[in-house]
Amino acid sequence: QVQLEESGGGLVQAGGSLRLSCVGSGQNISNYSMGWFRQAPGKQREFLGAIARDGLSIYHAPSVKDRFRITRDNTRNVVYLQMNNLKPEDTAVYYCAADLGSTWNLVNPAKFTSWGQGTQVTVSS
Repeated sequence: QVQLEESGGGLVQAGGSLRLSCVGSGQNISNYSMGWFRQAPGKQREFLGAIARDGLSIYHAPSVKDRFRITRDNTRNVVYLQMNNLKPEDTAVYYCAADLGSTWNLVNPAKFTSWGQGTQVTVSS
């Protein structure tokens, strides 16, 4: 079993930036495709994108592709979500998740079954 821990959330003004980190333990997450999600109050969980094991194959959801970037550092067992030009509607709890069955899954959010606890991002107007 892999444990995931997100960090880097907080309160930021609209137009600001944050970089979220997702650190794995228990297993080396460099073996897996990793995804980022968010869930705002009263809304369904939203898939933001994913990065394959190689770190080169990356998918960003259309809703965030112009502002968010997913990267990973397999030497440090960490995945990042860089968020720029944040908007109040980006306020949510952000989660990373691992697809323990794939190294390359980018677009099937249902396959991401190992989750972190989430980190809160609040964007003020």
